[in-house]
Amino acid sequence: MKPFALTPEMTSASGTFYPTGYVFALFASEDAARAAAQQLQDQGHADVAHAAPEAIMQHVVRTLGNADEPLPSVGAEGVIVRRIAELASGGAHALMFEAGDSDTPDSLRATLREAGAAAAFYYRRLIIEDLITQPA
Repeated sequence: MKPFALTPEMTSASGTFYPTGYVFALFASEDAARAAAQQLQDQGHADVAHAAPEAIMQHVVRTLGNADEPLPSVGAEGVIVRRIAELASGGAHALMFEAGDSDTPDSLRATLREAGAAAAFYYRRLIIEDLITQPA
């Protein structure tokens, strides 16, 4: 597992967090994230990055900036980043990894549910797949 590092390729044209081809999953604690990282690595996801809540707030959440000013954005990026911010401010840790060719939203959903993810997003071209839905 490596530390999370935000690169320009991980943002949309407007600068909002949008790492196309990657999954960003949040876990209730560091221990839960580390256990999930091991499970993902055992399943062949070799390049798993870990982000502590402070790193999420500093690097991911700051990409929101003024994206919704003066009008809300058309896409879901802002909504997702606000959801990530809410979880990180409550102490959630995140893992980010590249989805493989054989990964499907359903297989990723099953893996991350089993690993105990509180939320997970699969950033595909032009769509963000919400893999772990919030309870009503």
